[in-house]
Amino acid sequence: MSVGFGIFLIAVGAILAFAVQVSVEWVAFTTVGYILMAAGVVMVIVGIALMARKRSSVTTQHTQVDQASGEQVSRRESSASDPVA
Repeated sequence: MSVGFGIFLIAVGAILAFAVQVSVEWVAFTTVGYILMAAGVVMVIVGIALMARKRSSVTTQHTQVDQASGEQVSRRESSASDPVA
């Protein structure tokens, strides 16, 4: 979603910076357009970085038979390389 929103910000910023020829004394549309394009580029970079991260988990299960009681003992270990906060 952040990549799409970043592209949207780039497009709106480009329209404001290059295509809008309206002059209002309290706002400079060219400056607002450049700011939106910069924010869009940052959003695209952050979105790509977040998509590139891999969330993987490793689960290991050990099963043994307890020789004293004859019961089956299972131990499961789980570790995630990127834990969810």
